[in-house]
Amino acid sequence: MIARKHLYSQNHEYPMAMGLRIILLPISWVIYIVLRFRHLLFDLKILSSQSFDGPVICVGNLSLGGTGKTPQIEYLIRLLRNNYSVAVLSRGYGRKTKGFLLAEPNMTYREIGDEPRQFLTKFNDVVVAVDEKRANGINTLLNLNPRPQIILLDDAFQHRRVNAGLNILLTDYHNLYPKDYLFPTGRLRDLNLAAKRAHAIVVTKTPKIFSPFTKKRLTEIIKPRLGQKLFFSYIKYGSLLPVATNQKIPIPRSVSTILMFCGIANPYPLEEHLRDKCNELIVKLFPDHHSFSEGDVESIIREYDSILGRNKIMVTTEKDVKRLIDSPYFSAFENLPLFYIPIEVRFHDESSKGFDQFIMDYVRKNTGNS
Repeated sequence: MIARKHLYSQNHEYPMAMGLRIILLPISWVIYIVLRFRHLLFDLKILSSQSFDGPVICVGNLSLGGTGKTPQIEYLIRLLRNNYSVAVLSRGYGRKTKGFLLAEPNMTYREIGDEPRQFLTKFNDVVVAVDEKRANGINTLLNLNPRPQIILLDDAFQHRRVNAGLNILLTDYHNLYPKDYLFPTGRLRDLNLAAKRAHAIVVTKTPKIFSPFTKKRLTEIIKPRLGQKLFFSYIKYGSLLPVATNQKIPIPRSVSTILMFCGIANPYPLEEHLRDKCNELIVKLFPDHHSFSEGDVESIIREYDSILGRNKIMVTTEKDVKRLIDSPYFSAFENLPLFYIPIEVRFHDESSKGFDQFIMDYVRKNTGNS
């Protein structure tokens, strides 16, 4: 039997008790009124949205995170980059800089954010930029020479100032937006009715074995509008890779204990995956986009040292790696078995053909490349 132990960091959010939800409900009502009024202003054209020439594809969600936006952007990059020049525009969450920045290889996550740093590291043929004002960022990219043929917007669904040509809305299989509530009662940061602006909805992190019954049930819950496409994806986990390029410690043939630590919005799918790879899984969680301090690193290593036995390793996420390697405390992991696990989005057979065709049809129509 596999043991599982959680070690929560001081700032980690515990599951919200029902009593606390009721107390916070009036705050959610106030947020609802504010958001409803804001959407009304855009719908009545009192507040304006800017449209752009050429394909602009937005990937976003209605929740506070954890729906798989980063691997979905990477999926689109892989789909498009062989035939088109692609640029990715992100806010650069957690960066210490402001305004528009064109990402360069020597920049750290503190300058451009962990997700843009990941895009830049994995795809050196793609332009990566950050700007908290998305319209300004798009206009700046369109003035580059050469000009990108396609712009992918990372986490911009809620930015009504931008009228993207194609809106892709993601929702987590384990936390579908129709069954969630507005923050702080739930995890929604926008209204359910905002989903009507999506051209496609993708249910992410579904089980790899996906039955027609499950598909039917999800479709009934989401109730896509006329003309909206509905697709279903899952996570494909890669092999464990050493975080340090010069790490010479191999993965044990038989792993007894895994200490998993990460600072992402939804770590539970990774937990499920790693639970089958060891006898004991110890989980140490930090807030999303967390910058690892010296105390954090010492705490992680102290927990690892306290684990009995020899066949033990540490595992983190690809996104956390970008923050770790830029940390001045990263050298503390030298000569320790620290690995990360890359992930990719995969669509179920029927969805895969449909999703790829859906994207390519839009791109060809809007680039004049038919």
